[in-house]
Amino acid sequence: MSNTQALQRQIAQLPALDRIALVEDILQGLDAPDKSLDALWANEAESRLAAYKAGQAKAVPLSEVMAKYRVS
Repeated sequence: MSNTQALQRQIAQLPALDRIALVEDILQGLDAPDKSLDALWANEAESRLAAYKAGQAKAVPLSEVMAKYRVS
């Protein structure tokens, strides 16, 4: 039995609230801030805003964006 399987069996024996807390902790660990990634997104946002202000990019209404991804 692998370590993962053993851990899954131990987790399955925990009360539901403890399992939920564990899942939340794991997800928070996966979503830890990454300053280098944040800087890249900030640069991208500034670049897009500059392009919009310069007339090099157009805005799309939110309703159009949402309609594109809405499941029929």
